[in-house]
Amino acid sequence: MNAQKEIIPFTGYQKLVILILTLTQFTVILDFMIMSPLGDMLMKSMNLKPSAFGVAVSAYAFSAGISGLLTAGFADKFDRKKLLLFFYIGFTAGTVLCGLAHNYVILVVARIITGLFGGVISSIAMAIITDLFALQQRGRVMGFTQMGFGASQVLGIPLGLYLANHWGWEIPFFLTAGLAGLIVLTIVLKLKPVTAHLAVQHDKSAFVHLWHTVSRQDYRVGFAATALMSIGGFMMMPFGSAFAINNLGVTNQQLPVLFMISGVSSLVIMPLVGRLSDKISKLKLFAMASVWTMIMCILYTNLSVTPFYLVVILNILLMMGVLSRMVPQQALISAVPDMEDRGAFMSINASLQQIAGGIAAAAAGMIVIQKTKFSPLEHYNTVGYVIVVISVCSILLLGQVNRLIGRKMKGRAPIATKDEVVISEGI
Repeated sequence: MNAQKEIIPFTGYQKLVILILTLTQFTVILDFMIMSPLGDMLMKSMNLKPSAFGVAVSAYAFSAGISGLLTAGFADKFDRKKLLLFFYIGFTAGTVLCGLAHNYVILVVARIITGLFGGVISSIAMAIITDLFALQQRGRVMGFTQMGFGASQVLGIPLGLYLANHWGWEIPFFLTAGLAGLIVLTIVLKLKPVTAHLAVQHDKSAFVHLWHTVSRQDYRVGFAATALMSIGGFMMMPFGSAFAINNLGVTNQQLPVLFMISGVSSLVIMPLVGRLSDKISKLKLFAMASVWTMIMCILYTNLSVTPFYLVVILNILLMMGVLSRMVPQQALISAVPDMEDRGAFMSINASLQQIAGGIAAAAAGMIVIQKTKFSPLEHYNTVGYVIVVISVCSILLLGQVNRLIGRKMKGRAPIATKDEVVISEGI
């Protein structure tokens, strides 16, 4: 019998860890999502051109990518709890500075600071998850922690606009920072030190550790799988709203509703997919979800003016495919690094996600054209076809990752430690 069909229950402490990590992910993603609905207010308030606002938005992504690479070398040298606290406090301070920014220069600086600290938090969370949860539990854990994406869509766009319209664009940043402050206190009081990886450290310097991590071929396969999936996942996003308004006929009043419904659907989908990925082959689930995503991408990107209810349904179906790929992919990637390399591996992996996302957005911008501000987008369907090709390559590459993990598991002794359960069965 395949051991993955047996659901391993969570302990009470593991449930608390999941809650803490889910809330940290929620605030980090919410901070990023807030910028989009506040764009018009910020541009008018600071007399910014769209290109200048684009720089402010991209400053976060690129600084987050650089931060991951800079911290990779020493990410495994410290207690992961202390590392999480350091970067999360820095992220909180950067978010406060965003709310205090009243000119363009300070705003860009604030976004850079927020990205430098916030961009590393997901990789630290992934390392903690991998240390504290067996592989057969990680699909469910990823499902819960990734709910932050859906919750940020529900709160980040409609609630962000509502609060900003009534009390100013600064309020969403201050509220996010306030919630983050409460989470910092919870981490200090409730999260136990995560130090098992320190006992198996071999590299004496941060640079040697970074080079050791990058030079391993099996790790590079994992990095490539992450980067490729990120490119495919980010290509449609930058022009999603413009396509909905200019091609599908969605109004500005309907757009927040569309995002909110999509976000609510993701809150339902993520835990279900996480549980499913712990019961069946993660690779098979990823492949099936990828095929579904390819079909929906081709269908959606070739639409013209469409009734709003149908746009909502198609967005949910597309979201279902995208999210169903994320959970098994992240769970598989989490099994690639050895314990002593997890912090470095996850930092580099997170950096590649950010950089790949920037490349994807730039590539989509070179493909899509719009003749006037109000004319339909052209060649958006070409983006859909490119995603299909990338998705096929992603399935093949993740298959290679799956084989690497299978060989790795066969060579392990079935011994459980305090912070890590070693699993020898198939995945």
